[in-house]
Amino acid sequence: MKILCFFIVLLFMAVHQAVGFSHPPRHHLRCGYRGTFCFPGKCPNGNAYLGACRSGYSCCRWL
Repeated sequence: MKILCFFIVLLFMAVHQAVGFSHPPRHHLRCGYRGTFCFPGKCPNGNAYLGACRSGYSCCRWL
């Protein structure tokens, strides 16, 4: 009976990861072209925030 519970848990974990719930999707912008640049933290004053370039970096646009 214990092995049956183990296999059910193992099957649940395999299906859970196969569906794609292990890591939420991250949407990063492609920055560094047409007046955009990546900047660590928040965008400097006078620049517009467009989104995230990568973890911890903001995609900014020159105004």
